[in-house]
Amino acid sequence: MSMSEFDLIKRFFTRATPGALLGVGDDAALLQVSDGNVLAVSCDMLVSGTHFFADADPYLLGHKTLAVNLSDMAAMGATPRWATLAIALPPKDGGGADEVWLDKFSAGFFALAQQHGVELIGGDTTRGPLNLCVTIIGEVPAEQALRRSGAQIGDEIWVSGSLGDAALALAHRQGLTVLSGIELAACEKALHQPQPRIALGMALRGIASSAIDISDGLLADLGHILESSNVGAQLDLLSLPVSPGVRRHFSQPLGKQCALSGGDDYELCFTAPHQRHAELLSIAAKLGLPLTPIGEIVARRECIVHDASGKPIKLETSGYDHFR
Repeated sequence: MSMSEFDLIKRFFTRATPGALLGVGDDAALLQVSDGNVLAVSCDMLVSGTHFFADADPYLLGHKTLAVNLSDMAAMGATPRWATLAIALPPKDGGGADEVWLDKFSAGFFALAQQHGVELIGGDTTRGPLNLCVTIIGEVPAEQALRRSGAQIGDEIWVSGSLGDAALALAHRQGLTVLSGIELAACEKALHQPQPRIALGMALRGIASSAIDISDGLLADLGHILESSNVGAQLDLLSLPVSPGVRRHFSQPLGKQCALSGGDDYELCFTAPHQRHAELLSIAAKLGLPLTPIGEIVARRECIVHDASGKPIKLETSGYDHFR
């Protein structure tokens, strides 16, 4: 006998929510915001065949479903608190939901949720093509929220972690390149288990002049900062923090495209005044997370990437767009 919708929710997606006045089980959750804070709210959808392959490991997919939303909280400098999950599930043979798949998916989701103190407080389930939609809610002091609109001329441009590994893993799967076992393992981990930079986002409060998470590619997402701040940028290709696998492909267009426009990095790109340089390096050491300056904000409203010889390079694409 297949489970009802309510049995499914109770078994796989109901946990204690001590941080909410009322969580799963009513028509809406009730939340208490801390004094002096505002809510940061974001929503992301993952669709089978667009954002992940149909045969994706359900545990890793549960992790990534929440991770991409946590990354938005990091970009705002917010502390994540609560989430809702709307999920469309294809029926397995026999018509019911796949309980083995759900068990693994929910385990991956809640493992990351517990790591970051996030409570699942509601959502929805329905039958249909696999579709995963999370709304994430966090808190941030009203005057300290990071935004896209504060970049100033002369600011340094920084990125966390490394760029391009997730895109290179996808290129391998698409047959565009062949990675060695060690390279492939590292790149697939970046693709399937991105690490949201929550601690970094909170540490950047009062330091970064603007910030964004890199989901659609460095150039595309930095472009949102430039547009919102009415400025431009100059980047140094060789300054980009990339793995040896991505660097090995720099002699071909693929390597540059992975680092600059591949997407799925879920690192933070942010700007800060030059005088905060040493402070940012100290934060990097404290968090054990590489932070790398890659360029500078300039007045002319365009983004130019310089190669090793100082010449501008041109890429065919600037980043991922769902409607192009």
